[in-house]
Amino acid sequence: MAPSQKFTDYERKRLENIKRNEEMLVAFKIPSHVSDLSAATAAVRMQKRSYNKRLKSEAPLRHSLRTRGKPPDPSTVGGLRHDLVGSKIRDKLSKENSLSNLVREPVPINMKDAYRGVTTGSNQQLIETIKSLSRKPKLDEKADQEPNFCDVDKMTRPSCSVDMDSLRLEPESIAQVVPGRILNVKFFPATEMKMVVAGNMHGNIGFWNADSKEEDGEGLYVYQPHSGRVSGIVIEPFTRSKMITSCYDGFIKLMDIEKELFDSIYISNSPIHAICQSPDDRNSLYFAEGSGYFEIWDLRAGKSSSSSRKLHGNMINSIDFNSENINTMATSSSDKTVCIWDMRNAGSNKLKPLRTIHHKRPVHSAYFSRSGRLLASTSYDDKIGLSSGANYEDVSMVHHDNQTHTQISSFRGIWGWDDSYIFIGNTQRGVDVISTGEKKIHMTLQSEHISAVQCRFDAHPYNAGMLAGATNRGQVCLWTP
Repeated sequence: MAPSQKFTDYERKRLENIKRNEEMLVAFKIPSHVSDLSAATAAVRMQKRSYNKRLKSEAPLRHSLRTRGKPPDPSTVGGLRHDLVGSKIRDKLSKENSLSNLVREPVPINMKDAYRGVTTGSNQQLIETIKSLSRKPKLDEKADQEPNFCDVDKMTRPSCSVDMDSLRLEPESIAQVVPGRILNVKFFPATEMKMVVAGNMHGNIGFWNADSKEEDGEGLYVYQPHSGRVSGIVIEPFTRSKMITSCYDGFIKLMDIEKELFDSIYISNSPIHAICQSPDDRNSLYFAEGSGYFEIWDLRAGKSSSSSRKLHGNMINSIDFNSENINTMATSSSDKTVCIWDMRNAGSNKLKPLRTIHHKRPVHSAYFSRSGRLLASTSYDDKIGLSSGANYEDVSMVHHDNQTHTQISSFRGIWGWDDSYIFIGNTQRGVDVISTGEKKIHMTLQSEHISAVQCRFDAHPYNAGMLAGATNRGQVCLWTP
């Protein structure tokens, strides 16, 4: 017999209440509804618990690369890029990987395929614009012309003084032409319009028609014919439908507007550092590759017209011809020298320099003045060399701060429209105007509209007073009187 159970008054009343409630439920016939309700409530609770678990599984803990002992992402180690040409062109540039393999192959690239602008219609617009210029007759010597223009047929630049104080930079004269740092900038050789061509670090070639009307858009056209640094741009004044570009990827390419193609005319395993043409020879291309090697390429025959020569102990940074004495050529090099050559001896196996000018640091450029009587060399030793005399034996050094960091292209001083002034950038976003007579900085061009350092320059070949300055952020600034 089971032992008797003793309950307290509270427990006894509780049991009586439970029994009474059960009798009431039976009387109302609702026990089945109660069981259904209990099951539904339990299901809802289970759903809530499982939902919370899924949320937790989708939010794992994040650990930085540093705490995991891994190196930083090289694509963002220098900060996020912010210098692309607008959101639409940014989207186009994100697709460049599909073209990267193509530009490394020795095959013609259709301009439409290389176009990285907003719409393909703009590509055709540029083609038609340049074609129309090529069909126009050259300037007539006897025709009435503006006083600051020269004769295109003679391939000469105007030699006249320009009031430096009159040069201004208007807000509408600044454009974002390409993404990233510009290494080369050239005026299109035309008096009919103001067009600038720029090459950057990423293999892009950008055109800016500064005379473009609003209905034609901004007049900007961006292409990618190369896969690396664009080291040179040559536009033939007589055949303006053709342009030659060189690159560190070892390719020299010809843009042919009539064929609407970028075609490879030379391929090397070494970087191409500089290209140039002689003022009187449109059929030959002079270029520097590798560590100080120099070559002459016959554009008609499509082959080298002479064997490759090692002219310098390090890479050649610039090649330039004397416009008055077309047989005289100057090369600058990272081996700290500038060499002047007599190209009448180009066929000789032992080509020797007529004159060697020494700097203490690498020389970025060496250019002849308009008259050919002066030679200006720009070096990392904070000097601009001015060489004169019958054999350029008289050398003067003008102090100028030529120090730049890795995000800014090296400064290169260029000549204006006579032998009086040299233009070169500075780290304060200005343009220093160096007087050859005073042998010092005569003045500095400044503008509140400039937001980056101007590194590379070009003086308009036919319009005295028009100066193009290219920045490390892909902008081109047009200074005008």
